[in-house]
Amino acid sequence: MTRTVAKVKEQPSPVAPKSVSRARQKSLAKPAPQPQSTVQREEIVNMIGPKVAALRKAQGLSLQQLALSSDVSAAAIHKIERSGMVPTVTTLLKIAGALGVPVGYFVAEEGPHPESVHFTKGGTGRAVYTPHEGLALTGISGSYRQFQAAAAVATMAPGADSGSKLLKHPGEELVFVLSGRVQFTVGKQEFTMGPGDSLHFNGDVPHHWRNQSKKDAELLWVALRNG
Repeated sequence: MTRTVAKVKEQPSPVAPKSVSRARQKSLAKPAPQPQSTVQREEIVNMIGPKVAALRKAQGLSLQQLALSSDVSAAAIHKIERSGMVPTVTTLLKIAGALGVPVGYFVAEEGPHPESVHFTKGGTGRAVYTPHEGLALTGISGSYRQFQAAAAVATMAPGADSGSKLLKHPGEELVFVLSGRVQFTVGKQEFTMGPGDSLHFNGDVPHHWRNQSKKDAELLWVALRNG
């Protein structure tokens, strides 16, 4: 009697494809490394909120006070500070103007060592954003995160003023008129100022300024924050 031996078709080992498949899955699951420029950009964006919060608190401002002076809602500022929302350029400009810093303050990379001395060569001062039409500011001081004061040379166009709302904020202001004539109202007092005149006042006193003359006025303007 002849025994018939069935031919069994050779099957590939089940172990090999599984190991290959797992390796392939691991390679697919592992995210591709991001370019260094992308990582740096994300780090800078993620620091905007903490910088806004730190500067607001350093100036003694509540969310509502900053909202009022910047024309950005308190809810939006709260989200920005918690990195729950990336502000638009316009929003960041408004917040920077209300806090008295250039918009670059929020997007500049942190230096390894904060400066203790800052020198500004003549004609190299940076433009400082301001929400007031007819007022141009050229910064002459160091970083506001390092120093307690921020100074600028201000050029006030004829007819320019600080707006219909009285200004009010923590800290102090010191104004020295270089040329032209301007008018400041601080509380219930009114001051008409010319070249050589100066005015020093607390920022929490409601105040207003305007240039009623027909010529540009130039001033040295210093803002001092609280502690």
